[in-house]
Amino acid sequence: MNTASSTAAHVSPHVSPVPPRATSRAAPRWQALASTLGTRAFNFAAGLILPLLLLGLWQYAVDRQWLAEQILPAPALVWQSLVELWENGDLTSNLAISLVRLGWSLAIGGGTGFLLGIAMGISPTIKAYVYPGFQLVSQFPVIGWVPLLIIFAGIGEALKISAISIAVVVPVAVNTFKGIRNIPRALLEVAAVYRFTFWQKVRRLVLPAASAGIFNGLRQGVMQAWLSLVFVELLASSEGIGYLMVWGRQLLQLDIVVVGMIVIGTVGIVLDRLLAWGEARLQGWQRRAY
Repeated sequence: MNTASSTAAHVSPHVSPVPPRATSRAAPRWQALASTLGTRAFNFAAGLILPLLLLGLWQYAVDRQWLAEQILPAPALVWQSLVELWENGDLTSNLAISLVRLGWSLAIGGGTGFLLGIAMGISPTIKAYVYPGFQLVSQFPVIGWVPLLIIFAGIGEALKISAISIAVVVPVAVNTFKGIRNIPRALLEVAAVYRFTFWQKVRRLVLPAASAGIFNGLRQGVMQAWLSLVFVELLASSEGIGYLMVWGRQLLQLDIVVVGMIVIGTVGIVLDRLLAWGEARLQGWQRRAY
């Protein structure tokens, strides 16, 4: 009895505890997370180099008085104008009006282009009758439609939404059509073997297989819509972010024009990032749909 207890007392101090598995698994996860965050921080810092250089060159040109202040306002003046326009509500109200126009145009133009692209991609008959004329019409720039739209729609809200919707229809329809036409024939044969209905084919085959092309067309459509919106508001509008820039030019306050340029660029970047996030989520759904 004494021998057994002395042996146990002698051996037990040298037995090392078994490390938990969770700890061993957590280390690689933390390392991967740290590596990802480090890469993103580096990319973010690298992306700030060019804007900071341009800002420094801008301030240097103002200090050296290369141009008059009425032509090239100082960065501090632009920031002051941005804050004032934000506080008095001029910037937010005009931006909200522009975004509402953008939303309506995306709903009308994007929906029309999506349905048109699906119809041309699935039905050879519709493609034969519609696609040649659509190719011809799609070559016209938005600015070419404006004189005709003014005759039929006037210079009110209908003109702006119609012109922007036309800019959205073309990229969405073309990319949807091409995405459907690039679906492998083997997948279509499998759908025929399982006797998919039309809506089953659209949901289980067409949308997942052509989602990359459809979303690419949507991203192009959003960017075209935003650029066309600013152009139309610069041309004929009494509200919106484009009108705000025209108002600043008429008052010879180019700091307001620069504020409008900064807002347009910022909103464009935000829209693109949101669409990139949606595309990443869509790729996960595409893999689960098959």
